[in-house]
Amino acid sequence: MAQQGYSAGQPQPGAPYPPQGEYPPGPGYQQPGYPPPQQGYGAPPQGYGAPPPQGYAPPPQQGYNPVAQGAPPQGGRGWMQAPTGIPGCPPGLEYLTQVDQILVHQQVELLEAFTGFETANKYEIKNSLGQKVYFAAEQSDCCTRQCCGPCRNFEMKILDNHQQEVMHLERPLRCASCWTPCCLQELTITSPPGTVIGSIEQQWDMLYPKFDVKNEHGDTVLKIKGPCFTCNACGDVEFKVETKEGTEIGKISKQWSGLVKEYFTDADNFGVQFPMDLDVKMKACMLGAVFLIDFMFFEETGNQDNQRVGVWQ
Repeated sequence: MAQQGYSAGQPQPGAPYPPQGEYPPGPGYQQPGYPPPQQGYGAPPQGYGAPPPQGYAPPPQQGYNPVAQGAPPQGGRGWMQAPTGIPGCPPGLEYLTQVDQILVHQQVELLEAFTGFETANKYEIKNSLGQKVYFAAEQSDCCTRQCCGPCRNFEMKILDNHQQEVMHLERPLRCASCWTPCCLQELTITSPPGTVIGSIEQQWDMLYPKFDVKNEHGDTVLKIKGPCFTCNACGDVEFKVETKEGTEIGKISKQWSGLVKEYFTDADNFGVQFPMDLDVKMKACMLGAVFLIDFMFFEETGNQDNQRVGVWQ
């Protein structure tokens, strides 16, 4: 029986409001002391809308830069991000401390391809993700290119993504003949330009191309040995890189570029592999060896193949 002064359905003193079973809770009603129920997601963080459906990652936060996080740009194109300065490393060579493989692509010169007129070589140097690391440009005069062909002396500038020269290569003119073993090929590497960090010197051998990789003091650190025949149709040509003791630690590969490009142009592709912890100066010297090997064994003159056997020129 309802108490005096109160009718049925009205709130009574000490009873919660509304009485249980009488009225459903209205919109926004919640019981005191309890948070609203959640359906498996917490409150969305600031800047996000509704929680994402299961199986999908949340949208990227504002200001996120995938390149800064080490991810390659879309399609693998663009420049590799410059690492921070490393003590004892020549400026600009910090890129080489982050890689154990580099790719060297010679650019196709249409004038040279159609007319045979020798032009200065240009190369793109990339990492294994396809990001550009350096750009190399030959410096030589027109008369020398036409008269001396692949035996010509040249200087090579290697630039970073800020167009700053980080390496400079110099190859002097040498008589390329099997009868002059006292005048073999060599290449000097400087970084920064003007400071010698190493050199590549050809060694006499009747059959196999051999080179010594020396440091700035003239001491042999690595050895490069190529195959007897540098012509390998539809396949790669490999030059092994070994320590002084004969342990193989890497290689320089002239990669097959396809029948059309191989036959009609002298634009070559190379791959260089070396240990990640190899001295950065020796990595730079191995990169320099690519250009010397290219000119000696794979460069063409007037669309005539220049592949050789051993040191026979």
